[in-house]
Amino acid sequence: MPHHDADQVRAAVRPADAVALLADALRAGLDPAADPPRTSSPLGSGELLTMPASSGRCAGVKLAVVAPGNAALGLPRIQGVYVLFDGETLAPLATLDGPALTGLRTSATSVAAVLPALRRGGAAAGPLRVVVVGGGVQGRAHAEVLADVLGQDGERGLERVDVLVRRPEALSPSTVLPVGVLGSVVGLGTPSAESALAAADVVVCATSAATPLFDSALLRDDVVVVAVGSHERDRRELDDALLGRATVVVEDLATALREAGDVVMAVEAGALRADELVTMADLVSGRAPVPGGALVFKGTGMAWQDLVVAEAVHRRSALPVPAAL
Repeated sequence: MPHHDADQVRAAVRPADAVALLADALRAGLDPAADPPRTSSPLGSGELLTMPASSGRCAGVKLAVVAPGNAALGLPRIQGVYVLFDGETLAPLATLDGPALTGLRTSATSVAAVLPALRRGGAAAGPLRVVVVGGGVQGRAHAEVLADVLGQDGERGLERVDVLVRRPEALSPSTVLPVGVLGSVVGLGTPSAESALAAADVVVCATSAATPLFDSALLRDDVVVVAVGSHERDRRELDDALLGRATVVVEDLATALREAGDVVMAVEAGALRADELVTMADLVSGRAPVPGGALVFKGTGMAWQDLVVAEAVHRRSALPVPAAL
C-alpha cells in the first residue's frame, strides 16, 4: 500500500487546485453535515483526534495526535496520518502525511469560503492587502494559498502580506512569506500592526489564542476575516463586535455551534443569532448572496475536506508518468 509523504501531497495538488476541488465538491452536492463529529480520546501524554468521512467513491479517516509537551523537545505539537479506503470494498488504498494534508486543506477551505467576497469589484478593484496573524504552519499555508489563487488570470492580485506575531525578532519575512510576495513581520499590538490591520482587505487569524487578538474597530467596513485557530468552544480569536456586524460564514451549522468558540461565545453574548449564520456551501454555490460589507469565515476543520484532497492526491499520484517526448 503506497504512502504519500509531505512532498508528494504538495506536488500532487497545488494550493489553487485544492481550493477548486473543495468548492466543486460543495457545488456538486457534498453535504458537510454528513460528517460524523470529531472525536477526542486521551492518549499517552496528549490526545488522539479521529476524523472519518465517506464520499461514496472513497472513505477515509485522519488520525491526529496532539502532544503539548513536544514543544519543549523540539518536536511538532500535532502529528498524524491519513488512511484512505475504497468506498465500496473498504479495502485500504493508501496512507498520507497528516500534517501536510491538514495544512493544505485548511488553508484551501478558508480561501474557497471567502473567494466570492475577494472577487467583489473584479480585477479593477485593485490588488489586495493581507494581514496574517500568526507565523506558524497555518499562517504560512494561508499566505501560500492566497498568493497562488490571487496570482491567476482574472483574479485580483496580491499587493502585500504583513505577518503579525508576538515575537517578530524570531522570524524573517523569507521564512513566513511565499517567494515573490512583499510584506513584513510586525509585532502584534504595536502601532505598525494597528496600521496594517486598518488598511487590510483580508485578515487571517491562525493562532492558538483563547481571547481576541485585536480590537475589531480597527478593521474596515468591508474587511474579509478568516479565523481558523481552534475547534474549541471556549477559545476565540475575534471579538463579539466583529461577528455582530459581519456576515458570518461557517462550514456547517451544527459543527460551528458545537466547536467554533468565536461563534459560540458571540451567540451566547447576544451579538450574533444562530439563524444568521451562512454555510460555506450556500455561499460558494450562489444560493446565498455575496455580502457587500464585512465577512467572517470561522473554520474548525472538517473530515470531508481531508477526504476531498486526499482522494485527489492519491488519484493523481497513481497516474502513470508519461514517456519523455
